[in-house]
Amino acid sequence: MTDIEQLKEKVYQANMDLYESNLVIGTFGNASGRDEKSGLVAIKPSGVVYRELKAVDIVVLDLKGSIVEGDLNPSSDTKTHLELYKAFPDIGGIVHTHSTYATAWAQAKRPVPCLGTTHADYFYGEVPVTGVISDSAIKKDYELETGSLIIDTFRSIDYRHMKAVLVACHGPFTWGVDAAEAVSLSVTLEEISRTGFFSVTLNPSFENIKKSLLDKHYLRKHGPGAYYGQDVNKSTFKDE
Repeated sequence: MTDIEQLKEKVYQANMDLYESNLVIGTFGNASGRDEKSGLVAIKPSGVVYRELKAVDIVVLDLKGSIVEGDLNPSSDTKTHLELYKAFPDIGGIVHTHSTYATAWAQAKRPVPCLGTTHADYFYGEVPVTGVISDSAIKKDYELETGSLIIDTFRSIDYRHMKAVLVACHGPFTWGVDAAEAVSLSVTLEEISRTGFFSVTLNPSFENIKKSLLDKHYLRKHGPGAYYGQDVNKSTFKDE
């Protein structure tokens, strides 16, 4: 199996895992992956329902957006993915969904607060929400400008320790070392968005988790002295 075939198979499996996790319906959402050696990106084709998707359907492009392999049109969100790959060099997989609870926070234009240790195990602080995309950006190149909007949101946030964002009025994006991790984080994001919703409903006067507890839970999994699990460095971006 060639490198491109392996990439397509991994991205196909990521998309199917996304579908089987009940985070997407119809043709909503997409997963992509980047090959570290070649820099090529594979992504779900546009408008293809998940139950009909096959590995051969996955579209492969270069970072300029030129199709290298595939007969179908790539996802309409491709330019957003490519902008993130170019801006965040350590990531190897991206997922976008319209999952219910994460999208609810995005539509409310509110970050997901970090209220407890379940959240802190995976995301270092509240999951940020972008500003609402401007009319001028919509008229230019909407999907590319969506990527730029996310990148601008992360000017003062480390994308290696906050692997998720809510695009205001739109929905969530997650990323990881590969497409499989990005899917896993999408599942996690939806769960902490759900529990966060219930927590805020029960206690509207909430406060975010205290920093000492946030640090303990996040860093024991992702910090330099991480000790959780059997292969603690597998999905951790190293600090520069």
